[in-house]
Amino acid sequence: MRWFVRSAGVVLLLTGLAKLWSAMGEARVLGVRDPLFGLTFGRLMLGVGLVELVVAGVCLVGQREKLSLVLVGWLSGNFALYRLGLWWMGWKRPCGCLGHLTDALGVSPTAADLVMKFVLGYLLVGALAGLWHGRGSGVGQG
Repeated sequence: MRWFVRSAGVVLLLTGLAKLWSAMGEARVLGVRDPLFGLTFGRLMLGVGLVELVVAGVCLVGQREKLSLVLVGWLSGNFALYRLGLWWMGWKRPCGCLGHLTDALGVSPTAADLVMKFVLGYLLVGALAGLWHGRGSGVGQG
């Protein structure tokens, strides 16, 4: 599972940096309030980006595989619940998960949203599979 932990760390490092970069921008959407938390999207992206960087650091530098899997599972589970909450509210817009990076790369928000759904699935399923695989065996303890 070490390969998964490292790959999750790289993914979270990239998405966390994208959120921080976007949160520092001037776009009007950063001042819009998120429908679930009531924070502006700018503050939400800043906070979530920092959390992603912390989890990425644990995955990339830390030696505690089980802790890394728990943190990736916790974070991706929260992302899934957030998306479920938006869906429940009838939110139809694509997730701005990558912020302005989609503009810089010339990727449509809809395409980026689809990619991020796959990334979310990878992180969530990978973390749960790693925890399931290591249960009771002592693998990844510490």
